[in-house]
Amino acid sequence: MTLDITRATVRDLHQVVADHPRYWGERDLRALHQPVFVQEFGATCLVARADDGIRGYLVGFVTPDRTGYVHLIATRDDSRGTGLGRRLYEAFTEAARGQGAVRLKAITSLGNSGSLAFHRSLGFEDRVEGDYDGPGEARIVFTRLLPP
Repeated sequence: MTLDITRATVRDLHQVVADHPRYWGERDLRALHQPVFVQEFGATCLVARADDGIRGYLVGFVTPDRTGYVHLIATRDDSRGTGLGRRLYEAFTEAARGQGAVRLKAITSLGNSGSLAFHRSLGFEDRVEGDYDGPGEARIVFTRLLPP
């Protein structure tokens, strides 16, 4: 099976929202899938496409302090455990470096053991930051420096 990682389009974003349960299961994260990310940060929003559709995607951008921030990353239920998430991160890292990023960052909710294990396997450090998403809304913050 051929799998191409390319820039995402707004149409792609609508497609993954339409198939939301295949990427996120019971968690409803549709509100986080804003077209503005793809419109304004298109070079760092990626989809992994196969003949049977979008297998995974990553929505990210580079901040003014040169941080490559991953807002969302997901793989379709039939693509988990294949290394696709790692490939998406590699493609994002290359795109973010091209925009001057010197570090990467992502967040997840407390108790998301899958995300915690995945990011640790990619070499991220993690810490719990209280009130990150508002009062009483702690998050796990992942960071990783990019070697020069």
